Amino acid sequence: MEERHWWFLGKRQIIKTLLASLPTPGERNLVVDVGCGPGGNIGALADAYDVAGIDTSPDAIALARQRYPGVRFWHGELGEAPPELDDRASFYLMTDVLEHVPDDFLFLSTLLSRCRQGAHVLLTVPANDALWSSHDEVLGHFRRYDRSQLESVWQGLPVTPLLISYYNTRLYPVIRLVRALNRYGRMSFGQRGTDLHVPPDPVNRLLASLFEGESRVLKDCLEGRRPEGYRYGASLIAILRVDDPGIAPRQRPDDVDFEHSPNGVPSR
Repeated sequence: MEERHWWFLGKRQIIKTLLASLPTPGERNLVVDVGCGPGGNIGALADAYDVAGIDTSPDAIALARQRYPGVRFWHGELGEAPPELDDRASFYLMTDVLEHVPDDFLFLSTLLSRCRQGAHVLLTVPANDALWSSHDEVLGHFRRYDRSQLESVWQGLPVTPLLISYYNTRLYPVIRLVRALNRYGRMSFGQRGTDLHVPPDPVNRLLASLFEGESRVLKDCLEGRRPEGYRYGASLIAILRVDDPGIAPRQRPDDVDFEHSPNGVPSR
């Protein structure tokens, strides 16, 4: 699925475009994928960067090592990655990870505490609570974000957001319709209760091209040629620059409640 589905293909191209637009201190910069899963994102960057991945799933890491034998993968928690990675890493990826952890404030601030000054973190999350469906429940999501909620996770920390935008915007009306039908009919359009289904190849390629095409707007926003990115979409993307390496991990405040209960009912 990760190798063929339009969402994975388009997202990888967007990531590659944005990373190439960031300033780099060296020719072979290290990219560390936190929550790398079976390695598709980091494997796609191996031709241009030194790369490494870490994930808590032993099955995912075993598959990643099988698929990409030239890439370094670690099984374990974020804090168990070798310290020398942090000394070298120019970029960190955290794509669709924060929604899976109970304390997103702690997880992101722990990663930022490991970053050297000037390192960049590219992160993505699912957006818009109206899209909540069985897809989120099966995948183990705690929440979907809006822009202000995502910004609050790093608010007050010594980081500079170089980009914050919704994306997966062009296909948003279709996605919203599918999710509404899922809720109404208590069903799913994809495998194992998700919406992940590879359509016929011509359709899949068209959807990937439409999604990937959003990279132009996001790149212009990152490089200052547009005042802002997309105002709505099925996901959010952000790029943070770490300005001070002395960040201390912090827990989610008690008054933050944008979260779903396990059965998908909003907790607020």
